Amino acid sequence: MNNQLRLILAIFVIGLTMAGTTNAETKLPAFENLSFLEKPLAADLGFTTLALKGALEGLIFDYAGAGGENGTGFNSNFQVSALTQLPNRWRLDVSYFGEDVDDKYTDKTTVSIGGVWGTLMAGNVYDTVREQTRRQPGAGNASLAFDDFIGKTDDSGAGYSGRFGPWIVSGYADGEGGVDLGAVYQRPQGTKDYRFTLRTISGTHMASNDVGEPITFDTEGLGIVGELVYGRSIFDVGFGYERFKSEEEKAKRRFVSAGARTKIDNLTISLEGHYGAIEDDEEVSTALGIQYDISRGLSANFGINHSKAKETSSSIRNTDTEETKAILSLRYTF
Repeated sequence: MNNQLRLILAIFVIGLTMAGTTNAETKLPAFENLSFLEKPLAADLGFTTLALKGALEGLIFDYAGAGGENGTGFNSNFQVSALTQLPNRWRLDVSYFGEDVDDKYTDKTTVSIGGVWGTLMAGNVYDTVREQTRRQPGAGNASLAFDDFIGKTDDSGAGYSGRFGPWIVSGYADGEGGVDLGAVYQRPQGTKDYRFTLRTISGTHMASNDVGEPITFDTEGLGIVGELVYGRSIFDVGFGYERFKSEEEKAKRRFVSAGARTKIDNLTISLEGHYGAIEDDEEVSTALGIQYDISRGLSANFGINHSKAKETSSSIRNTDTEETKAILSLRYTF
């Protein structure tokens, strides 16, 4: 029995010994919510609180279609935070997030200070607006391809997020002139809850031309999302428009994504689809996700993700792609 299998079985046994079930609504890569527990692991150190969140995931199989890989693996992430409150009641937070996925380690460092006026952030906070304005991610191991702008901002910069009644406004700016702005409106009405978001981004996209020379596109994007929550079900749809411009080429991209997810006892199921086109070159993706909550912190997760895209007439996408992946894993979060 190899070490990975021993670790997967150990996680499974630990989870079965824990009492209760939980509403597991997040997947491993999510930055904003890593724990199924009511509170993270924490300790007081003088006027500072140290908090730890994390997730461990053992891949039972990861099948990537004909000619692809089909094997086990192990992924993990963690977030360590130091939090304190200043005499004027402003909240100070310094956090480090590390993630090891497919034997590739990435990390983020953020510093934030907040009060009743909102929160100012600095560091690797480029995904602040994206996480607040995006569609709900799929359940389990669902991952809908192409469901974002192609153009990106730089990883490091400064941001702001604040709530004003039913509105949440946020913004991010990097040191290269990239800007990401968003607004969220959410309000219940009767037995339903409605959420609407607006996002605009100015960034860049690196590609290569026909002879392999690097080319940089300046990009501008606009996206809107509408969401309906009714009982334990969520339905949402998002529309996006993106414009690419370089010294040699111009192109436009339009896309729509939609999904539904529902929870039945310990089982959460989601189904999503995406259609887009760069000029006349199409991109299509679908994702089915299933998550079963075994006990507090432990869940079994399954996903089937399919994506297909044509090579574009411009330099934005140079090759045709088609991939189907099926992933089954056990995940434990704390």
